[in-house]
Amino acid sequence: MVSFKVAFFLFVGFMVGASKAQLCPTFYDDSCPDVSDIVRGVVQQALETDDRAGARLIRLHFHDCFVDGCDGSVLLVNQTGVVSELGAPGNANITGFNIVDDIKAALEEACPGVVSCADILALASVHAVSLVGGPFWEVQLGRRDRRRANLQGAIDGLPSPFENVRELKEKFGRVGLDSTDLVALSGAHTFGRSRCRFFDRRLNVSSPDNTLDASYATQLRQACASSRDTFLNLDPTTPDDFDNNYYTNLQSNFGLLGSDQVLFSTPGEDTVDIVNMFAGSEQQFFDSFGQSMINMGNISPLTGDQGEVRCNCRRLN
Repeated sequence: MVSFKVAFFLFVGFMVGASKAQLCPTFYDDSCPDVSDIVRGVVQQALETDDRAGARLIRLHFHDCFVDGCDGSVLLVNQTGVVSELGAPGNANITGFNIVDDIKAALEEACPGVVSCADILALASVHAVSLVGGPFWEVQLGRRDRRRANLQGAIDGLPSPFENVRELKEKFGRVGLDSTDLVALSGAHTFGRSRCRFFDRRLNVSSPDNTLDASYATQLRQACASSRDTFLNLDPTTPDDFDNNYYTNLQSNFGLLGSDQVLFSTPGEDTVDIVNMFAGSEQQFFDSFGQSMINMGNISPLTGDQGEVRCNCRRLN
């Protein structure tokens, strides 16, 4: 009996290891050798007319990976047998699907039925970052697309802009990511925009948020006065560049979202030292961001014969 249990756990361990081993940067070298160049071309074209394109793509990849792993499920719309994750509050107003559709169309023309939608999100993210001055990392490939979505998982698992450090750490920890991953991946907010409704509770005059610079708060109140759906830059200093100014902003209490500012303004948390490290060295941030994107991209991928490679990223085959 003991030997059976040992053999069983060794087998399970081997299968888990084998699944991870199937992700590799050369996965499409034979089946679709130009995959990265094709994705880069479409992303570059999108950026020419939409400064927010990169942030849209990063958000899709992030929200995909945090719910049952990086499996393309965030892209699915409601259909027979599928209740979309897009109904979750954390996915409210998520965009970028048109860019993914354009990438998929280009890849289907070059190598039909080969590249998964989950891998498209991973590749689009690295090009979205590198094309605006950020780092380039070696993307692991070979993911398959899941044939279901998990709305409740999205409701429960996606980090919220209203959460504190402990809550953020708990959600990152659930998917195997640590404090460095939390702070590094939050640095994606160095570009992109947010609606006022996701931070305007910090602007209450009668009970002001003392972790938000007072003059900045005044500017935000004025900008948000007309509508809670007004978009403002996440990084007020270099809003369309990928750099480490996100962290120097936090040091000056210029974090737009409460969930960003708490990384620096919560006494005793290890995130404070990590923010300081990234603020002091853009290269350290770039290196850590690339590694954390790889870590996130490795969350529970479907590989081998699992799932499918969708022809249309929004619908099951």
